[in-house]
Amino acid sequence: MRFWEFALTAVIAELTPGPNMGYLVALSLARGWRAGMAAVAGVAVGLAALGLLTALGFAFVSAQYPFAAAVLRVAGVAYLLWLAFDAWREPSSTMGEDIALSFRRGLTTNLINPKAAVFYVAVMPLFLPVPPEREQLLLLTGTFVAIATAIHAALVLGASAARSLLFHPARERAIRRSAAVGMAAVAIWFA
Repeated sequence: MRFWEFALTAVIAELTPGPNMGYLVALSLARGWRAGMAAVAGVAVGLAALGLLTALGFAFVSAQYPFAAAVLRVAGVAYLLWLAFDAWREPSSTMGEDIALSFRRGLTTNLINPKAAVFYVAVMPLFLPVPPEREQLLLLTGTFVAIATAIHAALVLGASAARSLLFHPARERAIRRSAAVGMAAVAIWFA
């Protein structure tokens, strides 16, 4: 197993635009770092769940049934478009609901994230011996989740800092809608 090569590949994969990046930046610009970090926690749980599914044979199922991968991609795109629409609308939740909702949306966004599924199914096996041992698969999953979480947290903090510089009540709606358009663009690119 080539651990450091895998870690570098994970960093590169997480720095490329995808559903998580678009959602986290849009959310943090619109609602601040608390909501963004709650979503990061949801994304991390979703990544860990996808890794466990891979260890239990999801890669085999998706290889045998390419339709499953296509359904996952379409569901991810549709959900991202819905999140973009929701970001476009006027916010209506209270802070407590916002944190819980952000966590759930981060989790859901990641469970149907085709980029993450492709990473687990197509990229991770390149770094494992044949047949892979579950311990190795779990080590790589934990490494990927840690790297992704660090990058996502940095994105949230950066977007939140930009929000505090850009935020003014008169511009809040424009910032939120710009973030929504960016998220929709990522969904269309993924489609």
